[in-house]
Parts: sequence; structure tokens; C-alpha cells
Amino acid sequence: MCAESEAQDFDHCDPRRCSGKRLARLGLIKELKVGQRFRGIVVSPRGTQVVSPADRDIVLQHGIAVVECSWARLDDVPFGKIASPHERLLPYLVAANPVNYGKPWRLNCVEAIAAAFYLTGFKEYADHLLSKFGWGEAFWKINEVYLEQYCQCSTAADVAATQDRIMLELEESYQQSREESAAGYGGDLLVENPNH
Repeated sequence: MCAESEAQDFDHCDPRRCSGKRLARLGLIKELKVGQRFRGIVVSPRGTQVVSPADRDIVLQHGIAVVECSWARLDDVPFGKIASPHERLLPYLVAANPVNYGKPWRLNCVEAIAAAFYLTGFKEYADHLLSKFGWGEAFWKINEVYLEQYCQCSTAADVAATQDRIMLELEESYQQSREESAAGYGGDLLVENPNH
């Protein structure tokens, strides 16, 4: 069984809508004080390495924490006071939460913690966390193809390379879609309009 989940809370969120606070009320995570040492994985937008299956032993021994803050107020977060030797980023994933639905990399606390557990091999626990939210199943549906590719990796470098490939495929698909759409309207839509 994996160690507990934790959160460093910067009081940016509405407590009634905050997924981290809801997990705490349900007894599924504990809050850490700013500056409190944590030896597990800390999911943070300031991490320099992505979470990968290679982090499994760290998670097994010490758990996962998330920085609980607003995406709009990242500059207000004292990231230097987060005391962990294992700060991690998440690879490309898309939010399913009601606030940031469909936005890449804009996961809320429960999505971030669940994704980190999933990527380190604790899929059942990840599913348990997201099952507490009505939209939780949508997160798995939106990201299933990405998560399965990341789980096939063994190191952070492999996950980063897989993310780069996914991003390239998404960009190529987007460009192809734009070209097909423009062709359907008789050509490039970004030419000067002769009617003006």
C-alpha cells in the first residue's frame, strides 16, 4: 500500500470548490505547512523532471504531495519554501475539472495527485481518488491514450520523449485539420478580403 497523499495549501482556492480541500475533508490527504519537509514526490509547476514509473519506490515509501494554489496566482507562491528533494512536473495531460475543462496542463489538485499515482503504478488508488468527483471518469477518458503511453516508459527521460512525440502529433493533427478546413472553404482563409 502506498503512503498517504499530502498538499501544501496556499489558500488561493474557494474551499467549497477546491478538490484538495475536499480530499482533506474526506480524510484522503493531509495538509502540510509551508516549509515542512516532505520526502516524497511533490507535484509542482516548478519541478524540473517529469513524474515517471521510476518514481514508484519514492511514492511507495513516502507518498505524493501537491502544491495547492491557483493557476492565476503562481507568482504569489513561495516555491523556494517547498522542502522536497523530489519536485516533479506532470507530462502533457488535459484537465477535466469544471474550472479548466479541456485546458492542457491546467489540472486541479486531485487530477494532479491521481495522475502522479497512476504514472507510478498505483492505478487503483488514482481511480479511488477521482471517484470522489462526478467528473472524475472524464479525466480518465480524456487522458487514457496519453497515460497508457507514459506508463510504457521506464524513466523520466522516456516520459519526456513520449510527451515530445505526443505534442508533435497533436501539432501535425491541428495543422492538417486547419488545412482541410481551409480547403473546404475554397482555400486559405487568411488572405485579404477583396470586399473591403
